Amino acid sequence: MINPTRFSSAIRISYNMGSLAVIPDIKCRSPKEGDLLRGRDPLEVAKNLVTCGSPVISVVTEAKDFGGSLELLRCIASSVNVPVLRKDFITTIDEINITVEHGASAVLLICAYLDEQKLSLLHDAALNMGVEPLVEVHSEVEMAMAKRVGAHLIAINNRNIVDLERDDGGPDLTISLISSAPRDAVMISASGINTPQEAALLVKTGVHGVLVGTALWLAEDIDEKYNSLRVESR
Repeated sequence: MINPTRFSSAIRISYNMGSLAVIPDIKCRSPKEGDLLRGRDPLEVAKNLVTCGSPVISVVTEAKDFGGSLELLRCIASSVNVPVLRKDFITTIDEINITVEHGASAVLLICAYLDEQKLSLLHDAALNMGVEPLVEVHSEVEMAMAKRVGAHLIAINNRNIVDLERDDGGPDLTISLISSAPRDAVMISASGINTPQEAALLVKTGVHGVLVGTALWLAEDIDEKYNSLRVESR
């Protein structure tokens, strides 16, 4: 039986019920676009997107370049009734402990910032602490690394996180990498997804969810933009 309190399960439930899981990325600033909030309250936006039907929420906690915080993670995790992902540059077990303490259900592990030994260590540690590791890849080499450590929740980042996602990457990268993914993994396409047509194209590749941040925050009506991306999953 699928456990709806797990991050990956919530995505599967949305997908199995006929809707691509659209994962809103709550971030305050973009290195490319600057201030994203424009006076809006990120907590209220997160709560409203859950009301719109978001099965999960992603929260960026990195402060220097993205304007996030652990306090924002705590506030959102304690205020919504869906699983929450912590997005940050996690490199230690202590940081996973802190993630759990602040209420997250899942934690991002970025292959570009970890060697395989460290990725495996953190992946297993997260599972042992009851938080799901979401492994982020950006290349065939990183996808192979994710498979070797046994990742079952994988995000293909269409943009280059090493350059703080200042490039113009889009769905084409997911399309090129998805065939290399583990067959039983929950697959997410992240960044560079702007239109319902792109979302529909990604569904056809076998993606279960899309993680969308800047495109939502730049929209005049976040709710309308969010709902436009919730295309049919079959």
